[in-house]
Amino acid sequence: MTIRAVLFDFSGTLFRLEQDESWLTELTNHDGEPLDIEAQAELMRRMTAPVGQVVELDAEYLHAWNHRDRDPQLHRKVYLEVLRKSGVPRPEQALALYNRLIDPSQWTPYPDTEAALKAAAERGLKVGVLSNIAFDIRPAFTARGWDAYVDEFVLSFEVGAVKPELEIFRRAVQALGVPATDTLMVGDSEEADGGARALGCEFALVDPLPTADRPDALLTALRGFGVA
Repeated sequence: MTIRAVLFDFSGTLFRLEQDESWLTELTNHDGEPLDIEAQAELMRRMTAPVGQVVELDAEYLHAWNHRDRDPQLHRKVYLEVLRKSGVPRPEQALALYNRLIDPSQWTPYPDTEAALKAAAERGLKVGVLSNIAFDIRPAFTARGWDAYVDEFVLSFEVGAVKPELEIFRRAVQALGVPATDTLMVGDSEEADGGARALGCEFALVDPLPTADRPDALLTALRGFGVA
């Protein structure tokens, strides 16, 4: 086995949407009370869960949920409903929080993100970022100069396919010009990212822990396949 390309997931893998107290201090629930710490943590989990339905939804919103990463309008629609059902009833508060979610500058990189991208690129591997997402994450990389290490961004809302569908993995390896059997997918979801194995890719799972609690999982994953 020779790894010639690495695909990285974005949320929970390279970057994480971390709780910022300033976002949540003025949020109030249906009773007008501030959200407690547990409610705040659950809110952040629901905003970033890679798979699974996080609240009960009617047919209209369920369709939006199932297709949220293909269409930015559906993404906005369903996440505002998720926030409403998660204890943020005031529309202006929900919208402000949603706008944080889709702002790449608000996402925090893991401590070894730069090192992992650089290590793969400097070894001559093709590097891609493959994400189920409904907004452009490239600015999170360009702002740090890390786009220099990334050959291709394959984003679900741009290609009309989502992980674990084979089509999005196929598009990614074709964009990199490397066979699936020579490609490593690194991600935090066994269900979504692990779907790459059905195309023939290798797969390394990382835990979507808070960034402070996961200092070197990306480099460890690469070393496991001899590419760092």
